[in-house]
Amino acid sequence: MQEMELRKQIHQDLNQAIKQKEEVVSSVLRLLNSAILNKEKEKRYKLSKEKPDLTEEKMAEESRLTKEEIIDVISSEVKKRRESVVEYEKAGRKDLAEKEKKEIEILQKYLPEQMSEEEIRKLVKEAIEKTGAAGPKDMGKIMGVLIPQVKGRADGSLVSKIVKESLSSKEQNG
Repeated sequence: MQEMELRKQIHQDLNQAIKQKEEVVSSVLRLLNSAILNKEKEKRYKLSKEKPDLTEEKMAEESRLTKEEIIDVISSEVKKRRESVVEYEKAGRKDLAEKEKKEIEILQKYLPEQMSEEEIRKLVKEAIEKTGAAGPKDMGKIMGVLIPQVKGRADGSLVSKIVKESLSSKEQNG
């Protein structure tokens, strides 16, 4: 049961960070735990509407997040922080940008190994060939093929940027 391993790892690391008085790490992991719990509550609420006859035990079991869902939560937390870094840098707040960058580093330890730009470009090329995409108007088609392949392993904005570049060059050379 891998989702429990990831969740257990986060919990163990949180306990260790608290014992070692690593305030940034413990703060980030507390927030991550909260985000995971909130996602489970959301899932449980949806289940209670869809399947009101589920027992309490079955409800708890079915609302537990899978490893992929936990990775989605972590990716979402990383994305929020990346956006904050950009905003803080625009505002000239390097101190706050650095804090967010440290938090990103901590969170990335729980994500699968990130893909290189080269690997992403290869997948984009394959997706373009597979879908027969001809230009920027086909971006949705390509992203539909790519997202399941890169989920949790690549920054969505980087994937999107590479797809746009590839499609616009394809349209120009087309």
